[in-house]
Amino acid sequence: MRVYGVTGWKNAGKTGLMERLVAEITGRGFTVSTLKHAHHAVDVDQKGTDSYRHRAAGASEVLLASGQRVAIMQELRGAPEPELDALLARLSPVDLVLIEGFKREAHPKVEAYRAEAKNPLMAPGNDTIRAVASDTPLDVSVPVFDLNNAAAIADFILNEVGL
Repeated sequence: MRVYGVTGWKNAGKTGLMERLVAEITGRGFTVSTLKHAHHAVDVDQKGTDSYRHRAAGASEVLLASGQRVAIMQELRGAPEPELDALLARLSPVDLVLIEGFKREAHPKVEAYRAEAKNPLMAPGNDTIRAVASDTPLDVSVPVFDLNNAAAIADFILNEVGL
């Protein structure tokens, strides 16, 4: 599968950019899946639900299925976090997987950057960052796009992955 990332520091606009890119690229007829890395404990299940109770009782995996969606929750129970390649292997085939986070992995990325967040740019010194999506003009050696111009950023990404 083709993969492309969106990276950046906290409050840089990564999730909003991901949302706009998914809408833009799927609107062009491509299939897209996303993979999001979280640095904090996250639980997609709710305390008290049957599936939560299954996990709390010790199940290693719980597959929750309905007429609208399927979710698999896997408890690591002290095992190391899976590598990116192992996570990608769990996804069904699509035209493009957009990855949010995983800034240290080797896949190509667009860096989201907001001046008001006052974080340093990652692009200088990181050759996996192929462009920056910014809310302010920047002087860097990679292309810079308006953070809100999902069409132009999607054009760039689709060209990069050969779609």
